Amino acid sequence: MRQIMLEELEALAEQARPGLQKVAENIGRTVKLYLHWSAGHYEQYFDDYHINVGQNGELFVSTDDFNEYKLHTYHRNSGAVSIVAACAYNACSVDDLGPEPPTDQQIEALAQVIAVLAKTLDIPIDGKSVMTHAEAADNLDGDTRWHEPYGPNTTTERWDFWVVKAGDEPGSGGNILRGKGLWYYYNGL
Repeated sequence: MRQIMLEELEALAEQARPGLQKVAENIGRTVKLYLHWSAGHYEQYFDDYHINVGQNGELFVSTDDFNEYKLHTYHRNSGAVSIVAACAYNACSVDDLGPEPPTDQQIEALAQVIAVLAKTLDIPIDGKSVMTHAEAADNLDGDTRWHEPYGPNTTTERWDFWVVKAGDEPGSGGNILRGKGLWYYYNGL
């Protein structure tokens, strides 16, 4: 695991862009960004994701090649970049995100990562290309080729960022993160 800044994130994304686009094209879609929380501790990072976001918004990469296949989102790993916030230890409901909920710094860092990756990888910041794990688990992009739904609308097996803060409207997390990402995309970092 290696700490990076947004400038290096942009360079890594630029380097990976042709490979990611080719794989995504081969399966009939754009490159995807999947947003997760680790359900672990604030400073606990995982190699299953390309990018880890620490408690204070710091960024860590598990690889220097975003084409590297990572096991982050069931049957949706190809042609995708995974971003995880190190948080949500013992989260048990949309009203209780545990003793280590997503921090404001993590939310802003996720939004900045979305903006940098969307611009560099030439993908729209919308609900089909930038998804929370909760949204992807329930196939909310309409792509049902890979798995049966297993998110908050069905089995609730995965509900990462169904909300951003405890008490938020269920299902609002993706829109909040994409909205913040769009702000950085158009207004700068």
